[in-house]
Amino acid sequence: MDERREHHNQNGEPFADSFSDGDAGGFERLEDAGEAVAWDDATAAARLEREGRRRPSLDRAMRAFDPEAGAGAAADKLERIKRELDSVPALPGVYLWKDKSGQVIYVGKAKQLRARMRQYVNFQDDRAKIPLLVDQIDSFDYIVVENEHESLVLEKNLINQHSPFFNADFKDDKSYPFIALTKGDAYPAIKYTRERHRPDTKYFGPYTDSRAARDMVDIARRVVPLCATSCAEWRRMTRKLERGDKNAFLNCEVERPCFDAHVGLGPGACCGRIAPKEYAENVRRIERFLSGQHREFVDELTGEMQEAAAELDFERAARIKARIDTINGLADKQHAVSTRNLDADVVGLFREETVAGVHVFMVREGRIINSNEFVLNRGKDVPDDDLLHMFLLRYYDATTSIPHEVILRDEPEDREAMEAWLTSKLASVHGAKVRITTPQKGEKAELVGMAETNAKHTLMRYKVRTNYDDKRINDALLQLESALALDAPPMRIECFDISTIHGSYTVASMVVFTNGKPDKNQYRRFKIKTPLDEANDFLSMQEVMSRRYAPERMADERFGSKPDLVILDGGKPQLTAALAMFDEMGIDDIAMCGLAKRDEELFVPWQDTGPVVLPSGSASLYLVKQVRDEAHRFAITFHRELRGKGMTASILDDVVGMGPVRKKALLSHFKSFRNLKSATLEEIKEARVVPAEVAEELYRVLQQYNRERKDERVVGEATEQAEADGADPAFAEAGKEVS
Repeated sequence: MDERREHHNQNGEPFADSFSDGDAGGFERLEDAGEAVAWDDATAAARLEREGRRRPSLDRAMRAFDPEAGAGAAADKLERIKRELDSVPALPGVYLWKDKSGQVIYVGKAKQLRARMRQYVNFQDDRAKIPLLVDQIDSFDYIVVENEHESLVLEKNLINQHSPFFNADFKDDKSYPFIALTKGDAYPAIKYTRERHRPDTKYFGPYTDSRAARDMVDIARRVVPLCATSCAEWRRMTRKLERGDKNAFLNCEVERPCFDAHVGLGPGACCGRIAPKEYAENVRRIERFLSGQHREFVDELTGEMQEAAAELDFERAARIKARIDTINGLADKQHAVSTRNLDADVVGLFREETVAGVHVFMVREGRIINSNEFVLNRGKDVPDDDLLHMFLLRYYDATTSIPHEVILRDEPEDREAMEAWLTSKLASVHGAKVRITTPQKGEKAELVGMAETNAKHTLMRYKVRTNYDDKRINDALLQLESALALDAPPMRIECFDISTIHGSYTVASMVVFTNGKPDKNQYRRFKIKTPLDEANDFLSMQEVMSRRYAPERMADERFGSKPDLVILDGGKPQLTAALAMFDEMGIDDIAMCGLAKRDEELFVPWQDTGPVVLPSGSASLYLVKQVRDEAHRFAITFHRELRGKGMTASILDDVVGMGPVRKKALLSHFKSFRNLKSATLEEIKEARVVPAEVAEELYRVLQQYNRERKDERVVGEATEQAEADGADPAFAEAGKEVS
C-alpha cells in the first residue's frame, strides 16, 4: 500500500504492530503462557482474551452491564466516544470496537468510517445486537485503506485474527478437510489433510464431510495414478532428493516398486517407471479433475484411448477405458442440475432464533460435484445481509475452488466489492470475472430453494447430534426466570389465544409447555359463550380465565397442575382484562404476562417502567415465540373447523322442496339469512322465488328455528348460573372443546 494507509488508535495516534501479517491470533504467544502465573486470575483472563486465546461470552458481557451504575457514566462514555469520532476521517476503511480490557469485540468495514461509526453511538443502526454492543464499547481503532475492496480483505483478515464475539462465526469452528498436492516436491503427491499452511502446496476444498474427501482422493488416484504422501517409498525418495542426491533418479530404477504401483494406484516413480515430465502431466490432469473439469478431461482421455487402440496397444487402451468408466460412474452419482455448462456455487441459508444453517452446492459443468454444510452461531439477532456477508468472507477465504458465479437468495450490500475480491482469488488467465446473482425464477432460483431446504436439514441434523434443543430449553427457562423475576424457572407454561371473525365463531385455545416442550395431552379449546356482536378479545379472555382457573377446574387432575407462568397472546389491554378477572376470583399466586405481536414485548403487571424486551436471538425469546405460535395455530384450527361446519350446515336444508338454486335465489332477494328468518309468510310469497307450498313449509321451519334459539339462550343463562353455584361442568379431553 502507499502512504495513504494509516493505522490509528482511538486517540488518533499511530500504531504499528497490532495488525501485522505475522500475527496469527496468538498462536505463537501460547509458549509464553507461563508468565501469567504471577498474575491474579482476572489479569490473566484479560490477557488471554486480548491475545486471542479466549473469547468473551454473552453471559460475561451481560454481567458486566450494571444498570445501577447510573445512566450518567454511560452517557459520559458515549459523549467521550463521540468526541473521539470527530477525528476519524471520512475515508474507506475498517473499524474495530473494543471493550474495557482492550479486547476486540466487533470488526466492520465502511465506505466512510466516521459516518458509519457514528451510527453505532447514535443508535441509528436498528440491528438488535447494537444496544448490547454499544454498552460494551470503551474504545476503538481504525485502519484507512484505498478502496472498498481492500477494506473487505482487511476485514476478513482481522476477523480471523481476533475472533470478535459480535461477529458471526461458525458454530463448529473446527478445521475442515482439504485435498492437497505437494507441488513443491520433485514428484508431487496427493494427500488428505486438515492443515492449510504450506505455500508450496495446492489445496482443494474445504470438504465438510471427511469421508467424501478421502473417497475423492481414492477416486482421483484411480483416474490418474499419482503418488501418495502415505507411501513409504515416496517419502524415502523425496528425502534423498531434498538432500541433493543427484543419483536418486538413477538409483530408483533398480528399486522395487511400491504396493500402490503394483495395484495401479501409483505411477511407479519410486522404481523409475515414469519420467518427471510425464509425472508433471499427471499432476496437471489431477488438478483439473479435482477442480471439477471432468468433461474436458474425459474428452482428452478418450483421444488417448483411441490413439492407443490405433497403435494396437490394447492394454494401455483398456487402462484408459477403465479411468473413463470411473469418471462416468462418478458423474452418474452426481445430481445433474443444469442443461447448461454451469460453473457456480449455490448458497442456501436457513435461520432459527439462535442458530443458522448454511448449505453450499458446488456446481461444475452443470452437475453438483460436492456440497458443504455449516452451522453458524448467530440466528435472528443479526440481519440476513450481515450473516451472509460474514459467511461469504469466511468460506471463500478458506476454499480454493472459486466459481465463476455465486448464486444467492438476496443480493449483498457490498456486491461489487465482494465480486472484485472473488475475482482476485479466481486469478483467471483469461480475465474471467466472478458474478454474484440473485435469480427470482427459473432453474437457478430452484437451485437456491434446494440449497435452503438442505440448509434446514443441516441445522436439524446438528441439533439432533448435539442435543441442541435441550440445551437451548434449559437456557430459555433460566433466562425467563431472570427476565420476568420469577421465583423459579417456569416448568409449566400455559398460553391462551382468541380467534374470531367479527364476533362469529369465537373460540379460545390453551396450549401447555411442560419443561419447555409442547405437552399436547394438556391442550384445551373453548367455545366462547358470551354473546358478541363484534370481536371483543378482552371479554373473551376474561371468560376463558374464569373457566380455566375456576376452583373446580384447578382441582381437576385432568387439567394438570397450577402453571408457573401464563402467557396471553396480546399486549397490555389483554393482560389488564385477565388480571381484573384474577382479582375477582382472588388469584394472586400465578405469574402472568402479555406478549405483544408487533415488537415481541412482554408486558408484566409488576413493572411500571415498560415492557420486558427479551434479547433478539436469545433462547428465551425463541421459546416464548414458539409457545405463542403454537397457541395461535391451535386456536385458528379450531375456529376454521367450526366455521366450516357452520357454512356447510343450514336450516334451509330441512325445508322440503328447497334445492341449491332456490336457496341462492332466496338469499339474493332477502340479502342475508337474518332478514330471511325475520320475514313474514306474506313477504316470502311476494318474493315469488318459491312455490306457495314451499313458502309455507319454509316459514314453519324458520319459526321453529327462532323458538329453539330463544330456548337455547334461556338454557345457556341457566347453565352459567349453575356453574357459578359450583355445578360440575362438562369436560372435554385433550384437544377438544371445554364446555
